[in-house]
Amino acid sequence: MSSNLDNLYRRVIMDHYKNPRNRGVLDDGSLTINMNNPTCGDRIQLTLKVVDGIVVDAKQEGEGCSISMSSASMMTQAIKGKTIEEALKLSTIFSDMMQGKEYDEDIDLGDIEALQGVAKFPARIKCATLAWKAMEKGLKNEEKE
Repeated sequence: MSSNLDNLYRRVIMDHYKNPRNRGVLDDGSLTINMNNPTCGDRIQLTLKVVDGIVVDAKQEGEGCSISMSSASMMTQAIKGKTIEEALKLSTIFSDMMQGKEYDEDIDLGDIEALQGVAKFPARIKCATLAWKAMEKGLKNEEKE
């Protein structure tokens, strides 16, 4: 990756960290998922409003490093308006990207692409995937009901 692209990605990550999207909590009986990463202290509270199998709203709150918090911001943006199935597919693609695996590049990941460099730093992958794991846990429970 060129250093210009690295710089752009770094700016996108820092923008999401300093100006998080969808920050807060939904308190209208929405799904609430709390997760943390004990190794580094990152924690997230994710609230999802799912109506008729569609994620109509998502909010996130927590504390952590720039990668963890910006990933949560990007994820909440990406899954709004998606079906549970689409959101879970996006999570699988993100997980593959984090592991340096091939993924469907025809899907527009938007700002999420800025996190692909994290794959080079194994210790930081858990930071990037925390919010996604919380979303998966919540939506998989929702699917069962």
